[in-house]
Amino acid sequence: MSEQHRTPADLARRMSARQAQWPGGAAFGARNGDGGGWRRESFVLPRAEARQKARTWFERFPKAAYMTEIEFWQELPNDMIEFTIRRLPSAD
Repeated sequence: MSEQHRTPADLARRMSARQAQWPGGAAFGARNGDGGGWRRESFVLPRAEARQKARTWFERFPKAAYMTEIEFWQELPNDMIEFTIRRLPSAD
């Protein structure tokens, strides 16, 4: 794993910098910087664990009810996957 991706704090710094690129510093798709009502969680995991984590989220928060989706993902060195998954906080 690359040195730049070793800790949750590193990931938080990178995501914060990426967030600052959006107008008003809003989160991905957010309005007025409030996050747009979405719950987001980011992970950096080996490929197999990343797949399992995504499956778990989609089972627990079905897309039809929570609009769950992988918002962002990228491959990192050593078969690591960085991804952000989002969902609505509750179903109607």
